[in-house]
Amino acid sequence: MSQLISKKLVLLGATGSIGESTLRIVRQHPERLSLLAIAGKSRWEPLAEIAREFGVRHVGIFDSDALDKARKSDAFPADTIFYEGVEGLIELACLPEANLVADAIVGTLSLKPALAALECGKDLALASKEILVMAGKFVTRAAKANNCRILPLDSEHNAIFQCLQGEEIESVAKLILTASGGPFRDFTTEQMASVTREQALKHPNWDMGPKVTVDSSTMANKGLEVIEAHWLFGLGRDQISVVVHPQSIVHSMVQHVDGSVIAHMSPPIMTFAIQHALLYPDRAIGVDKPIDFTEALQLDFRPPDYGKFPCLRLAMEAMAAEGIAPAVFNAANEVAVDAFLDEKIGYLDIARVVEGALETVPSRDPQVLDEILESDAEARRIAGEIAESLTAKA
Repeated sequence: MSQLISKKLVLLGATGSIGESTLRIVRQHPERLSLLAIAGKSRWEPLAEIAREFGVRHVGIFDSDALDKARKSDAFPADTIFYEGVEGLIELACLPEANLVADAIVGTLSLKPALAALECGKDLALASKEILVMAGKFVTRAAKANNCRILPLDSEHNAIFQCLQGEEIESVAKLILTASGGPFRDFTTEQMASVTREQALKHPNWDMGPKVTVDSSTMANKGLEVIEAHWLFGLGRDQISVVVHPQSIVHSMVQHVDGSVIAHMSPPIMTFAIQHALLYPDRAIGVDKPIDFTEALQLDFRPPDYGKFPCLRLAMEAMAAEGIAPAVFNAANEVAVDAFLDEKIGYLDIARVVEGALETVPSRDPQVLDEILESDAEARRIAGEIAESLTAKA
């Protein structure tokens, strides 16, 4: 156990599910974690509650209308300093007093703030898998150049991170990411054609936000995680595989060249991974109950059905294609999921939108971040057009 260190934390995405879990851990360990700054997209009322509870002065709100309402209200402490838009998030990520930035914002909104945190010498606790999928080369380069750590908040990548402690990466034969298979793992393709928004938002194991829950049901989430694992741990496509594990108890496994396997287990609750990342390299009593091995426990594993879950196949193909393909996959998937949640397209149309965008956006190898951002915008435009055409046919 290393010497106790109190960390000053900037929490981007404080009002989402990851943010809420993070706050539980801060409450549990005030001697180890101090909340310096918080940020969210538009829900300013919960931000005000957090600011009052933890005495936070630095508050970022991305949406300008929401920020105006927050400023005019008397909900925040009188000495609150507000930060607006992406530039505001960048300022928060680089606050001189901070030594840890937790990026819990879903999607690519936090790409520039995450890069800024690393460039300012802050360790990054990362939940937003999309930014590594989109710009993994640039993010990992920034971490290495500034001697910073990327600490994964996702349960699967945090599990791998823990399994690799004390191991040489050269001894690793394969990373095995587990997937619950979502609520439709036993559905036929015909049944999946009529899946509704309400059905897709009911995950059997995890309590997550709407976008991630839908991604889990299509297994796009697992595809994003495979690409993220490639960048976090430096292994190629042929060394990263996926297995369906309905119980979500084993979060990932590392198979070594000698054939032995190290698996990481915990209940399907995000606080275990989040606490490990926030307190690393220390450990402390958790906020949720661990597995009780005195009770009967069944663990099942089976291969994924790439035909029934085309989003997983498309993600693997995008990783193999390299260049901008992963960014295109991510952008198109975000557009498609939004359209599905707005009930503009059907469930199986999500994969059609993604595949159409991957086939349409020209492949290239980005040399600067702006090329990634341009490809992201192009993919979103094309995906939107495809979604509109599918809506018109409905």
